[in-house]
Amino acid sequence: MGAAAERAKEENEEWAGVTPDAARRLVSAAVQAFAERGYHATTTRDIAGRAGMSPAALYIHYKTKEELLYRISGIGHEKALRIMGAAAEAGGSASERLRDAVRTFARWHAEHHTTARVIQYELQALSPGHYTEIAGLRRRTDRLLRQIIQDGADSGEFRADDVPGTTLAVLSLCVDVARWFTADGPRTPDEVGTLYADLVLRMVGAPTA
Repeated sequence: MGAAAERAKEENEEWAGVTPDAARRLVSAAVQAFAERGYHATTTRDIAGRAGMSPAALYIHYKTKEELLYRISGIGHEKALRIMGAAAEAGGSASERLRDAVRTFARWHAEHHTTARVIQYELQALSPGHYTEIAGLRRRTDRLLRQIIQDGADSGEFRADDVPGTTLAVLSLCVDVARWFTADGPRTPDEVGTLYADLVLRMVGAPTA
């Protein structure tokens, strides 16, 4: 998939809830700019230009560049929370839930690697109030995964003496996919998700078929 097609895919899928169309175009443009240049090196003029708009038009929808980052971060972290929540609340064994959680979480970080790179690695640019809100979403995601691993440790399915540390390791493994994944690389997002799910299950000593 080419760069233009990838941008269109992210805009259509990831930002479908952002309205009106001009606000959605600005979010999509900001993601691309932040991913390529970094938050601090990106100007509002850069973002507006990518969206085909004037700098003045940007301020109709977003008061500041930081507000755009906050919007992007909120959507991305809410998606992560939904992914983890669906796996945690599903039926089945702890191994089945952990496999589903890691496969889906890692696959999302691959499929939406540009967006994921921004929401995971530009957090410190948020204002204190916005950072606190996003950090709360991250803690909720952490707790859901931690509970799955704790359930497996309690049932004897997993060998995880340090559940918080194991949770951190699993989350870090999945998040890092956004740093190295490229659409023209040797693995598809589905293949990455499956690989990481298998690796994590072996890491916690889950029984294998």
